[in-house]
Amino acid sequence: MTDFSMATSDDGIAIITWDVPNSSMNVLSLSGLSELTHLFAKAFEDDSIKGVVLTSGKAGNFAGGMDLNLLAGVREQMRANPAQGLFDLIMDMHKLMRRIELGNRNEGANRIGKPVACAMPGTGLGIGLELALCTHRIFAADDDNARIGLPEIKVGLFPGAGGTTRLIRKLGINAAAPFLLEGKLVNPTEAKSSGIVDEVVSDPLRSAHDWVLQATTQDIIKPWDSKHYEIPGGSPYSAQGFTTMLAANALVHGRTYGAFSHVKSLLSAIYEGALVDFDTALRIEARWFVSVMMNPTSSAMIRSVFLNKKRLDKGIARPTNVAKSDISRVGVLGAGMMGSGIALVSASAGINVVLLDQDEERAQRGKDYAQKFLDKQAARKKEEMGAQSPILDRIRPTTDVENLADCDLIIEAVFEDPVVKAKITRQVEAIVSDDCIFASNTSTLPITSLAEACQIPERFIGLHFFSPVEKMMLVEIIRGKSTDDQAVAIALDFARKIRKTPIVVNDARFFYTNRCIVPYLNEGLRMAGEGINRALIDRAARMLGFPVGPIQLLDETSLDLAAMIARISQKALGAAYDGGLADEVTFWMVDTGRLGRKSKAGFFDYSAEGKRLGYWGGFNERFPLARLQPQVDDVQQRLLLSQVLEAVRALEENVLCDIREGDVGAILGWGFPAWSGGPFSWLDMVGADWIIQKSKALEQQHGERFACPELLRDMSKSKKTFYSQLAA
Repeated sequence: MTDFSMATSDDGIAIITWDVPNSSMNVLSLSGLSELTHLFAKAFEDDSIKGVVLTSGKAGNFAGGMDLNLLAGVREQMRANPAQGLFDLIMDMHKLMRRIELGNRNEGANRIGKPVACAMPGTGLGIGLELALCTHRIFAADDDNARIGLPEIKVGLFPGAGGTTRLIRKLGINAAAPFLLEGKLVNPTEAKSSGIVDEVVSDPLRSAHDWVLQATTQDIIKPWDSKHYEIPGGSPYSAQGFTTMLAANALVHGRTYGAFSHVKSLLSAIYEGALVDFDTALRIEARWFVSVMMNPTSSAMIRSVFLNKKRLDKGIARPTNVAKSDISRVGVLGAGMMGSGIALVSASAGINVVLLDQDEERAQRGKDYAQKFLDKQAARKKEEMGAQSPILDRIRPTTDVENLADCDLIIEAVFEDPVVKAKITRQVEAIVSDDCIFASNTSTLPITSLAEACQIPERFIGLHFFSPVEKMMLVEIIRGKSTDDQAVAIALDFARKIRKTPIVVNDARFFYTNRCIVPYLNEGLRMAGEGINRALIDRAARMLGFPVGPIQLLDETSLDLAAMIARISQKALGAAYDGGLADEVTFWMVDTGRLGRKSKAGFFDYSAEGKRLGYWGGFNERFPLARLQPQVDDVQQRLLLSQVLEAVRALEENVLCDIREGDVGAILGWGFPAWSGGPFSWLDMVGADWIIQKSKALEQQHGERFACPELLRDMSKSKKTFYSQLAA
């Protein structure tokens, strides 16, 4: 079985079809690259063939990109010199793509080239678009659901098969920037408006075929192969180009704070490549791409953000002894922000939702939440308002628990009080069938204790969503001591249906994600209370790659919530609880009425419209700034180790069952730096010995919370890493 096949039409057009067997999406492999090289050589060398159309055999899809396992495999195979092996592979790809681009033209041999068109029946991403860009004309199907773009930057790479070089020459640096630097994906109509594709048609294969038949010699000469070509908008040394590069650098640094090395490498490839001829630019792009691939952060990011996430999305943790389920009706208890978000994503996935609250106004407000979100979506897409009505029709607000009777799954999202939760659990359990799964969206309370209110604790499980539900991709599934495999399997099936990435953990206070993020927030609070500049704390976190620093995050999530969690923990843990300076800061802020953004007063000052203005000066009247401020590295080590040491403890205590879930959950759940691949990937990078040394110093200076887990000491002795043990 082959990935590519070729057939020739009666009028002499070769149709090369990409159709990877047993796969819903085409990806390029080494064997596929060899096949494609052979077929193009055959088409170019056959005088009876007038031109070529490259297309896909997948309905609605052209290609999903490169097989990332392939790139990792090449590095492993070329242990003696992996950089050279990767560079040679990329240059072989450039050789093929350049031959396609020239249409096998050879001016020295007076050989006229053959036209090549690309017919994209749908989505074209990554290497799929890079291949299309080296053809002479791109015809895309008129399908609003299709997506076209270069998303490599989101998984620790950048377009390294000519995509960077070709796109800036086709669009100009300024217009290409969103597609290269942000991984922006667009539908075919938008891709045509941007200049990425040439035509949007109902039958791309027929249109491409007809174009190839009538294409002229001039049609197959790329602009950058013409004399006197200039990059649209100017090169980096032109007035406009200089401004563009300056703005791009500022934009990237403003968003990443220098934390993501592959983004800086992309900027270098753009800048340097735009100063030289096309073929030299391809070599520069290849060298920067190899540099990225040889950086361990790239491998870690690919593994977690792409490969492991993909495995989790497919339900790798699902018990195999339970038949597949199809949730068709969900009851959501509580129409607050979380409950409304859960109702929205469920209805969007085709599930009927009964949204219960104490009074009709609150219940209706939950449905209105969905209405506002969908209207905003429609406005952005320039669709008619109300076009999303089927989704809204699936949400039924109610105050009557009897309406929950035929639900397959109940999700409780009421106030974080065990008494309140127990009361509603008993009420609803009396109504639903014994087969109904009962889930709590609690973020702090142990599932096993909540299940005590349930007559069938085997069917009770935790479904911890993250706010805002409609945007956050993770759902943490918590197995209580009595929870059975059927409940876990159904929870995973539900997560997959609503297109969330699930991780499964065992029950404990704060579970896994909150168990790790609370120390991060508390460390920020302690440092602020010690007199460390709050701007230094937040910026140190941003420089590590966190989306926001702990002080800003506390303002966004609200300080009264932090105070409530602290009091609940204090009550539950008794003498074992150590809030210390973190609680002192939190309780003082709440007592002064500064609850965060929602009260327009917190660690920051806010305008009347809620816009953040700057750090509140009054804080340092109560907690004066220290005369000597620490180094950025010292702040970063406290913020990082407060989380990763807790992640290791969660693994030691069997709360976390799989390091892959731990890494993906950290990135998607609380914004752990994606470049690191997650806490366990980062620990593998820096090594157990380094962590032992740093944690010892921090423990001596700041206390027992930085004590090194025994698991890391054992790994240091055995010279093992987390992922090497997983592979074994």
